[in-house]
Amino acid sequence: MRQTLLAFAGLLISSAGFADSTGFDEDSTGVQPAGWTCGVTGRGSPIWTVEADAAAPSGPNVLTQSGDGTFPWCAKTDVAITDGFVEVKIKPMQGSEDRAGGLMWRWTDGDNYYIARANALEDNVSLYYTTRGSRHTIKYVDAPVAADQWHTLRVEFAGKRIQVMLDGKAYIDLEDEHITGAGAVGVWTKADSVTAFDDFSWSGQ
Repeated sequence: MRQTLLAFAGLLISSAGFADSTGFDEDSTGVQPAGWTCGVTGRGSPIWTVEADAAAPSGPNVLTQSGDGTFPWCAKTDVAITDGFVEVKIKPMQGSEDRAGGLMWRWTDGDNYYIARANALEDNVSLYYTTRGSRHTIKYVDAPVAADQWHTLRVEFAGKRIQVMLDGKAYIDLEDEHITGAGAVGVWTKADSVTAFDDFSWSGQ
């Protein structure tokens, strides 16, 4: 297993063309962050705004989704990555149907992208792909996801290989090739989830 992880890490290092991050601290509050495109897969009225949060991992701001929709998303559309990583800190705060936060990559539009999700209602981490507006499950794995606490969600991807980590532990490690080529990266929620995001970072080419 160690050799497998080291080999995967080598792929990511060789594919890393650039790296960047944001804590949303330079953005104005009450509006969506500059350089991001926000919307919903399916129906609903998502509300993506930068909000002040002095208790955030890196204050003073976080990105929050407080509306409702089938699958609300917010993408960093000036980024195009084929292989690399994306990482974010998430805090699932409210939601009776769902209480979760996720990461997107290889996003081409609001109907086509990969998602990795951490769910505080179900205590699991899951991996999906969305094509033509339909979400398809790849894998679920039980994992502790406490509500109202910050967690670090990270995805590393190179070719067909995908690894999903929560709070430094790998829960999903597999191959999938439903979506290929370069795409944007971003964050994602489901249904009535009210979730905060901070320290969003990415690297790749």
